[in-house]
Amino acid sequence: MSLLALEGVTKRFGGVVALDGLSLEIGAGEFFALLGGSGSGKSTLLRIIAGFEAPESGRVVLQGSDITRLPPPARAVAMMFQSYALFPHLSVADNIAYGLRRAGTAKDAIASRVAELVALLGLAGLEARRPHQLSGGQQQRVALARALARRPPLLLLDEPLAALDSGLREHTGLELRALQRRLGASFVMVTHDQSEALALADRVAVLEQGRIAQVASPRELYDKPATRSVARFLGAANILEAGGLPLRAEVEAPAYALRPERIRLADVLPAVNGAAAIVLEVAFRGGDALVLAQASGQVLRVVLPAGATLPEPGAAIILAWEPSALAPLLA
Repeated sequence: MSLLALEGVTKRFGGVVALDGLSLEIGAGEFFALLGGSGSGKSTLLRIIAGFEAPESGRVVLQGSDITRLPPPARAVAMMFQSYALFPHLSVADNIAYGLRRAGTAKDAIASRVAELVALLGLAGLEARRPHQLSGGQQQRVALARALARRPPLLLLDEPLAALDSGLREHTGLELRALQRRLGASFVMVTHDQSEALALADRVAVLEQGRIAQVASPRELYDKPATRSVARFLGAANILEAGGLPLRAEVEAPAYALRPERIRLADVLPAVNGAAAIVLEVAFRGGDALVLAQASGQVLRVVLPAGATLPEPGAAIILAWEPSALAPLLA
């Protein structure tokens, strides 16, 4: 069931097209990620959904109602900003209660809702603290509680994990996904971090120059990228052009994506789906090792298990892969 529909949304800033006739549907109860590099249009799209920017053409439809021209307070949408935007002079409890007070909610109902969110987000004992007395992870949970206070059916998250250090990002991201499952609300998250999008979202839209290059589940997006650019952006796949190395694939296509972890070292050069190569670099990464190897004038990325015997730079090796490892690319 569709909760949010974007229909032919276009937005320009001067002569720059930020969004180019973009259409997209997001389901009720879905954790959806907008993924793309700088300038792809993902943040502009989020701001249009929130009402902070107006499209030049197209519609934004929420729960069947056209909200394209409604101001942010009139939308059943909440947004958590990357900076968290907490009020520094207010306590944790007052930050959470802010939107409810502005809406004229009764005091008893506010107190009950704040207590519920404090318990839900693990903020017990912090109610009287100011934002500067909190850790980054605690500030994020307060900002999330404030956004959820009015029970919005749609929550927008602008790079929600970007301000956290690497040690907290994975744990906090999984907490965020678990919370979304419990609440049943739709979350739309903007991120430039591919691993974050793949780990948390039910579906991911990859944006390029204001257009959607592909929308799919994380698994499908990774295993079956539609275009060369999506394949390179997600996991830095090797791109093999048909007519280059001898290839046998399950589907005929002008080019194929070959994931680095789908390549193995072989003892004998196969007639197809293999190449003799020279090792250029080897980087041990803890759980695995990245090998850069040159084959027929092309540098291939190969990921080997950490326990494998790793070749030395300059060594001659043979690479091989299965037909099923070649994902057809249409553009």
